[in-house]
Amino acid sequence: MGRTSDARERLLEAAFDLIWTNSYGSVGVDQICDKAGVKKGSFYHFFPSKADLALATFEDQWAKRRPDFDAMFSPVVPPLERIDRWCAFIVGIQRDMAKRFGQVCGCPFVNLASELGTRDERLRDKMAEFFARGQRYLRSALRDAMDARLIPAEDPARLARMLHALSLGYQVHAKVENDASRLDGLASAVRRLLDVRETIAD
Repeated sequence: MGRTSDARERLLEAAFDLIWTNSYGSVGVDQICDKAGVKKGSFYHFFPSKADLALATFEDQWAKRRPDFDAMFSPVVPPLERIDRWCAFIVGIQRDMAKRFGQVCGCPFVNLASELGTRDERLRDKMAEFFARGQRYLRSALRDAMDARLIPAEDPARLARMLHALSLGYQVHAKVENDASRLDGLASAVRRLLDVRETIAD
């Protein structure tokens, strides 16, 4: 496959890396094109604007991550183990990014939402949609855990939002302190929040 045929994919990858490790506002179209090895004219062939590229980039990343979520939250996996795997997945991504770029990058979705939440309604709404998608997986695991009496009965939607917020808080602290080890307590904090009635093996 030639370079022209994969130009769109390279733009998506370059934009995601640059926005995740820097910020949306600090990254320009020229910089994205340089990193992707794509001419600026080709950029506008695929995307009307940087905002359109960002929307496509994050949708592309979600599509790539969805198989991982489907696997870790599979109904055949015990419900508390699904949540445990989710914690490990988050920690693993942050550690991998820290090794790759020399810095803890935090959650790319919340980074963009925090930066543009009051300035770009399309991007804000898309980030909210991604949050909702992730929380649906958590809700399913939580319902199953409640049905099995592994955790106290609670509104699963409310509890999923709490778990999601907790995970984002851990990622923000790790980013601010540039220390991936700050994420090591995430799984334990999640279990305490859930008041788990069964010990999950580390």
